[in-house]
Amino acid sequence: MSGEPVRQLAYAKVNLFLRVLARESDGFHGLETLFCLLDLADELEATRTGTPGVRIAVEGGIDSGPAADNLAVRAGHAVLDATGRPFGVELRLLKRIPSQAGLGGGSSDAAAALTAVNQLANNAVPRHELLQFAARLGSDVPFFLSGAPLALAWGHGERLLRLPPLPAAPGLLVTPPAPVPTAEAYRWLDQARQEQARRGAVALDLDALRTWGDIGRMAGNDFESPVFTHVPAVRSAFEALVLTRPLLCRMSGSGSTIFAIYRSVRDRDDARMMLGGRHGEVRAVTTAGGAPVRSPQPAL
Repeated sequence: MSGEPVRQLAYAKVNLFLRVLARESDGFHGLETLFCLLDLADELEATRTGTPGVRIAVEGGIDSGPAADNLAVRAGHAVLDATGRPFGVELRLLKRIPSQAGLGGGSSDAAAALTAVNQLANNAVPRHELLQFAARLGSDVPFFLSGAPLALAWGHGERLLRLPPLPAAPGLLVTPPAPVPTAEAYRWLDQARQEQARRGAVALDLDALRTWGDIGRMAGNDFESPVFTHVPAVRSAFEALVLTRPLLCRMSGSGSTIFAIYRSVRDRDDARMMLGGRHGEVRAVTTAGGAPVRSPQPAL
């Protein structure tokens, strides 16, 4: 049993700001973040087969361990389980988004797999159930499944407020050759906060989220300080990128990628030339604006 494959682009994201709240009784931390899509994307192809289960072939990227642990595979199984497993799925994944870099590649792949496998099942799983699957797979997955170019998220990522997109802007991603495991980043953050007061959510002024200048004046990323302390290469990349005079410069997620947003393509390209490859892999990107994001861009 086979048919025409379903293809999906799985876009990367950056966190324009990220607050990590106190650890909750379930062991997880609450989050408060502003997600923004980029035009960097993995490509996922899903094909219906007669062999039960979900198989995956990955091209590019680093070895992510057993296939059963792959978020896209887990997403495929979630849809098959909900539909009674009437068929199998073969996934082919082309990786462009670096792993363990704070850009949400695995989560975006999972959202793409939820959508693609459900299309193979003639959209048998209703949208609200897909969103529940997404929330169980990871805190970034609901955002990617939403399709929003810009959104505020709270809790474990399941509470989303879609926002009008900011103007599309040129940016740079610098990914040092020092992956940061998310669990380690949380451990470092908890250690640094042992003697600090519990953190709670704060009121946000949505009018302060309308321009890049406004975003640049907001608080940064709570992971930055502990990651900079434990991974000097990430700190060095940040310090080098700040010197290129961007509108804003921040670490995305729990690292290791540092991103910067510029006023113009010329400013971005000048900054890229200044950086060279001394601090890791450098990618020119564009943020998602009102128009659909463009094709993925190659790394330097």
